[in-house]
Amino acid sequence: MIGKLPEDILQAFLETIPIEFSVIDKNEKVLAWNKHATRIFKRPEAVVGRDVQNCHPKKSLEKVEQILKEMKAGKRDKARFYIDLPLGPNQEKQKVLIEYYALRDEQGKYLGCLEASQNIAELQKLSGEKRLLD
Repeated sequence: MIGKLPEDILQAFLETIPIEFSVIDKNEKVLAWNKHATRIFKRPEAVVGRDVQNCHPKKSLEKVEQILKEMKAGKRDKARFYIDLPLGPNQEKQKVLIEYYALRDEQGKYLGCLEASQNIAELQKLSGEKRLLD
């Protein structure tokens, strides 16, 4: 990153970006997440410091573990998938994009993983153009 953000700006930025994320370390311990009150995939604060495996449903856990193993081994840098989830007050199915990104230092050493999730239902409806301030 070029430049340095003051702590208050960084915190505001992390809560404002239209993506919810979770960060785990190289030992698969949960370090942090944003958008706690409005998350698609909610979890209790007590999860911080615990194994990431405790945050995933059993049916997807084996795949999550495989992705993390491949990232640690340097065989994978990202994984992208999307699912339909019932969301909102009417529990209508909406498309949720989930991406995993390996976090690496400048030498390529594995530091952990960023999991980013976003409801993309509204994005899927876009067509044509909408210019600034239109």
